[in-house]
Amino acid sequence: MTATGIFGVALLVLMPALAYGQPSGPAGEVPPQLKAPEGAKLVLHAHAKGDQVYTCKQDGGQYSWTLKAPNAQLFDESGKVIGHHFAGPTWQLNDSSAVVGKVAARFDPSDKDSVPWLLLTASDHSGKGLLSNVTHIQRLNTRGGKAPAAGCDASHVGDEIRVPYTADYFFYGN
Repeated sequence: MTATGIFGVALLVLMPALAYGQPSGPAGEVPPQLKAPEGAKLVLHAHAKGDQVYTCKQDGGQYSWTLKAPNAQLFDESGKVIGHHFAGPTWQLNDSSAVVGKVAARFDPSDKDSVPWLLLTASDHSGKGLLSNVTHIQRLNTRGGKAPAAGCDASHVGDEIRVPYTADYFFYGN
């Protein structure tokens, strides 16, 4: 196949996502409840690699691993570190802009060891930069990060564990 033919095939594959401004998940579709609002424009796509940090807690006689915070680096398309994802949940870029999100919708992926896919709405901003006008954030294509089902009991209360994960974050604004 010629370079022109390869480009044409790639364009056909990417066209639906480009036309609608929506990223695609592994199956090519974002679940309806996680789609960005009509008219929202993609501001940034960042890949995250890091950990979901859990603490063993007791609540009403039950013991469970409870999410404390994510701790991940954010990478651009070329693999360069562009920011950090941490408690809030907060995303902060090297340009000092930051956005805090609040979960609006979730979708459990077929991989039972992976944290859910999410749609979040921006609840706070700081700094001036790329994230200053973000209104929505999608977390898609997660791998890993799910709290273990066992190991949290009376002898482990207060213990922390880190579970590696990766995800794609898509930031939208108007």
